[in-house]
Amino acid sequence: MSTTTHTGPMPEAARLRPAFDPGRLAAELAAVTAHTWNVQRTHTHDGQVGQAATIDWRVLALRSLGGDPERTDPGGPGPQTFQATRWLDQLPYLAEVLDTIPAPLNAVRLMALGPGAVSEAHCDPKYRLDRGIVRLHIPVVTDPAAILVLDGVEHCWQPGTCWFGDFSREHLVRNTSPTVTRVHVVVDALLTADLAAWFPVSWQNLMAYGEVLINRKAPSSAPVWPAGLPYEALLPAGFADFDTSTPLDGSLIPARIDRGADGVLALTIAGRAFALVPVDDPEFRFSGWSEQRTLEPDRDGTGLTLRARHGRALAERHVAAASRTS
Repeated sequence: MSTTTHTGPMPEAARLRPAFDPGRLAAELAAVTAHTWNVQRTHTHDGQVGQAATIDWRVLALRSLGGDPERTDPGGPGPQTFQATRWLDQLPYLAEVLDTIPAPLNAVRLMALGPGAVSEAHCDPKYRLDRGIVRLHIPVVTDPAAILVLDGVEHCWQPGTCWFGDFSREHLVRNTSPTVTRVHVVVDALLTADLAAWFPVSWQNLMAYGEVLINRKAPSSAPVWPAGLPYEALLPAGFADFDTSTPLDGSLIPARIDRGADGVLALTIAGRAFALVPVDDPEFRFSGWSEQRTLEPDRDGTGLTLRARHGRALAERHVAAASRTS
């Protein structure tokens, strides 16, 4: 039987299958709006807080690195895993909604764009189907004058709907309403086969055969690291550089795998620590990233198989353990 691979450009956005109760979503906002939300800020990998947004663009973190309720950024690979914040406890219906998403979740934020706010055009390159990382929107409060411009197309998504947007393309948000603050739930997730099934029929050929990275479900229990800890090896310099498209290339540099203070398995390389989470037994990915790069220890502890994925393409490199201590 032959199959046809979709090769043409896909739309910039897609409405996904589920719909949620807009009234219940809006009603729950009252539980978390007694205070002014933080203005969106960037955070660097070493924990430094960047400049605040110059427009009225505010954030309430519902899932963040370490469960920090004050963070406004989407986060990424680092020493902490993503956890629910205390704000999510006050939003039980929204927590139910998030539980229905059949995929591992990274950051989840309520994002409020105030009247008159217009962002700069920008791209978020890590949210790509071929990297297996997607950004979803569930509008809560909107107005016809509150617009997302994504790859030149204007969108005004309605409360209770669920949308995928290809935010690796250029986009901006613009709210010219004089009174209404636009509020969306913004969910960063890993694309799984179950989540791919939420996409429209017109997208299913791409999901089945195109340049898409489908992540596996995490095992129900964490696999045991089969070698002694700490574990030392020499890894390619690019393996923990998330700006490079060739993570298996480059000279080998020392790396160490051990348990962090919170008991989470962590990789330390080039002075940075990264939490590792399981994708299979005993394969691990970086917390805050997808299976775009993973590592799997040999059962006898003598080395590691490093894997890099681009869509459905897979490359591997085996490196020997530098030393073993117990």
